[in-house]
Amino acid sequence: MPAPASRLYFNNPVGRVMEHPEGYAHVIYEAGPRQLHHLQAFLTHTGQLLRLRGWHKLLADQRQLTPYTPDESQWIVDFWLSVEQRGTRTIYGAVLLPHDVFARLSVSQVVADTTASVLTYRLFDAEDAAQQWLRQLR
Repeated sequence: MPAPASRLYFNNPVGRVMEHPEGYAHVIYEAGPRQLHHLQAFLTHTGQLLRLRGWHKLLADQRQLTPYTPDESQWIVDFWLSVEQRGTRTIYGAVLLPHDVFARLSVSQVVADTTASVLTYRLFDAEDAAQQWLRQLR
């Protein structure tokens, strides 16, 4: 019997937010430039899915991600990753690293700028390894 498929929860020009049948949000970034309000909606819906399902894990496929703009980086640090926004429960994120070296640098800078984050993450080059890490978390 085939495994159940992920279900689309939200989609916009930034990417897709999927409900993974193993109990985590699977966010898939698309290539290309973004508008800040699209990124804000994308990440806000990701947070809503986590709260709605009572989940605390996500797989962020950033392989096609282009570098964050300064405004995007600032919003992610100040709002999306803040303890005040996410609550006190830790979110575990398996992050598939961007192919673009400048995007990798912008992701690293966002992480470095985050002081009070509820996100605990690990970086991966392979999706199988990322999924295996999420499976072992309870």
